[in-house]
Amino acid sequence: MSERKATIHRTTRETDVSVTLDLDGTGRGDIQTGVQFLDHMLALFAKHGLFDLAVACKGDLGVDGHHSVEDIGICLGEALAQALGDKQGLTRFAHAYFPMDEALARVVADLSGRPFIVYRVDAGRERVGELDAELVEEFWRAVAMQGRVNLHIELLYGKNAHHIFEAVFKAAARALSLASRVDARVQGVPSTKGVL
Repeated sequence: MSERKATIHRTTRETDVSVTLDLDGTGRGDIQTGVQFLDHMLALFAKHGLFDLAVACKGDLGVDGHHSVEDIGICLGEALAQALGDKQGLTRFAHAYFPMDEALARVVADLSGRPFIVYRVDAGRERVGELDAELVEEFWRAVAMQGRVNLHIELLYGKNAHHIFEAVFKAAARALSLASRVDARVQGVPSTKGVL
């Protein structure tokens, strides 16, 4: 099997982002986004998805975190799509539930090539650390659109915003890890259409 990894660079007037993703990693994360709470979430994503993930971003954080967070999501989505390659033998679908103390999140993923997102998470706060809570949705929207993933992210319950987002990122990591695995029983592309 060929290497399932990709490196994406994106440079705009607002950000300079580099993302390297290895789907068959061991959970190593080298994350430097300039937004410490996002660094923490992406390190969790790498660890619990068993992805090797390197992210570097220099962005216009003096404005706010929006451009950095969204562009990192764009690059991660593009890296995911590229690393999946031709999707031969792919598991394709997966779901994961993740509890974090009082919070429980559910993420369902289909690596269908047809991007869509349902995001039902209310953290009850405007900010966690220096991250605007509303940017978490923008991050996952960018991942779903550029990764061409049908992604459903729901908070079933929870009160503490840090716990809520940690549950979301860990559940997303596990769902995407399971969906992106290769299953020897799958012949060709897992679709009756013959393409994904």
